[in-house]
Amino acid sequence: MKTVAIFGVGLIGGSFALALRKAGFSGKILGVSSPETTERALDLKVIDEAAAPGEAAHAADLIYLSQPILQIIDSLPQIAAAVRPGTLVTDAGSTKSEIVQHAAVVFKPNQFLGGHPMAGRERRGVDAAEADLFLGRPYVLTPHSITQLEQPNAQQFQEWLVKIGAVPIVLDPAEHDRIVAFTSHLPQLASTALAAVLSGRPEPKSRVFGPALLDSTRLALSSFDIWGDIFTTNRAPILDALTSYIAQLEQLRDRFETTALRDEFDRAANFAASLREPQ
Repeated sequence: MKTVAIFGVGLIGGSFALALRKAGFSGKILGVSSPETTERALDLKVIDEAAAPGEAAHAADLIYLSQPILQIIDSLPQIAAAVRPGTLVTDAGSTKSEIVQHAAVVFKPNQFLGGHPMAGRERRGVDAAEADLFLGRPYVLTPHSITQLEQPNAQQFQEWLVKIGAVPIVLDPAEHDRIVAFTSHLPQLASTALAAVLSGRPEPKSRVFGPALLDSTRLALSSFDIWGDIFTTNRAPILDALTSYIAQLEQLRDRFETTALRDEFDRAANFAASLREPQ
């Protein structure tokens, strides 16, 4: 692998470039983004050159798509028309089913491998990029078949994922989308809902609050520019997750003055503790 083209040099794309460099990649990294973003990425030494989409797609041995989801989908036909045989195209979109379905239409077999790094921050942009963003984090791969992962281009990509410290996990695209609706998308909506409730109330203006409120509303800092595409492309699983969450809130309300509330706290505490145990 001599040339990597990153489409969308923001937090994820920029971090992937920095992670590759830290892991020993000595080839060329091309950036495809707005002129302002690529200029900043050059200043920060995140990329080596800015390039036009067609030029980058034709030159690269690995194409990494880290734009918003609908932009990724829109870019697929243009990239498929320019990509060379043997080049691997992968993405970092937070939902997988629609991306993988669209890719299957325009790419030849084994050219596209869906992916989703389970890493991020509430901050956006190349200035927020960091080389260790993927360290110890799950990195989901959603191949069209298990045999795709045995192809040379996919094997090389998996080797680099391990080198940057990520933990590859293989899932069916639909199963990925169902899981992240509960483990990623629901936490975002819960944080947003809490912040939205409090935004219209006078209590927070008193400044009488502790770290719990800051922790609970951290995800509410996230931009709808990213999340709007996620909600559009994963609507049914997210609505299922919301329905489950609302039912749990109603159950807490109904049990508020009963001894059963202790059981809910114990069950929740045990689960929260398990998330923090070393793997």
